Amino acid sequence: MQTDVPVLDIDPFAEEFQRDPDPFHERLREAGPVVYLDRYRVWAVARYTEVHAVLRDYERFCSAAGVGLANFWHEEPWRSPSLLVEADPPAHTRPRRITTRAMSPRAIERLRPGFERHAEEAVAAVVARGRFDGVTDLAQAYLLRAFPEAFGLAPGGGEKLLRYGDMAFNLFGPRNEIARAAMAAGMPLHEWFTEQCRRGSLRADGLGAAVYSAVDRGEATEDEAGLLVRSLISAGLDSTIDALSWTLYLLAVNPDQWAALRDDPALARAAFDEALRYYTPVQHFFRTTTGEVRLAGAVIPAKEKVLCFLGAANRDPRRWERPDRFDIRRRAAPHLALGTGIHSCVGAATARFEAEGLLTALARQVRTLELAGPPRPRRHNVLRSLANLPLEVHAA
Repeated sequence: MQTDVPVLDIDPFAEEFQRDPDPFHERLREAGPVVYLDRYRVWAVARYTEVHAVLRDYERFCSAAGVGLANFWHEEPWRSPSLLVEADPPAHTRPRRITTRAMSPRAIERLRPGFERHAEEAVAAVVARGRFDGVTDLAQAYLLRAFPEAFGLAPGGGEKLLRYGDMAFNLFGPRNEIARAAMAAGMPLHEWFTEQCRRGSLRADGLGAAVYSAVDRGEATEDEAGLLVRSLISAGLDSTIDALSWTLYLLAVNPDQWAALRDDPALARAAFDEALRYYTPVQHFFRTTTGEVRLAGAVIPAKEKVLCFLGAANRDPRRWERPDRFDIRRRAAPHLALGTGIHSCVGAATARFEAEGLLTALARQVRTLELAGPPRPRRHNVLRSLANLPLEVHAA
């Protein structure tokens, strides 16, 4: 190993780190542009410039060897690799084109009335209660209706989708106690989830069916379309729930920002993007070097894992003015919470439409939004997540 690269004993999968990653992110950024995490024998980048560079350079930093800790060059993945997330050009190009077409902003625009209807109903329900849990009673309650409907899934399977998605994300980390618990809850649902992703299980007017239309055009096989739908569904629920939960928290503890959104609901999308920057739901993803790579003066050998700290990059003072201030008028769009380059989140438009619907309804129906108790974080190998968020609202 190169001796002039800082070697740190930080464990991003430890309870202390997951409970409050911000001090560790600062330590990672200040140690240098490239560091080495000795516990897992991986390289890491936490500054915006280097994280951005690695994410955009698929030729030197590939995804095909896995975007989690597991290195597919040395070990078998637990399920068939994703045609989107765990692939690079040229293999990645066709699947990406298919899903981008199916989930384009124009394609999702027709779903706006459904998002708005579910958002108005979810907000009305919590306003009637006054006190509620922002995670379970609002973010989850809203998305467990809006998301399956948008994809054309049968109603009633939301809790199973959550358990399966929780497993899929947690297994990007090590096989620790969190991953083992997630597998125990999620693996029995594997066959059920696979069945939900088949064409016959999806309504003809949903996003899932739009992916399968590529089969009819001769652009994909039936099995490939099923794998693409699997990737979109397993990645599209948990992280968006966390993003909405953190948005609610940030608005509750920043009354000036809540007042700005309430006075101008058109700021809803900007508020969501600023929350994505501030409390990035997907905290980190891996890439793997395809050959010996020089990055910011460091020489990284071939077939080595590089851990990209997205959450740290999104609060890097080298990139952001006053990065620890939550400001919904900030131009936060260059954040890396949804990735960048060819592997940027294909579901970004869907998440933004969902968030815009909920935050607009909240601004319209609610006068005050406040914490009703301390929030409780949820341990997770990859996501920055809340288990509970006590809130209190008063009707507009």
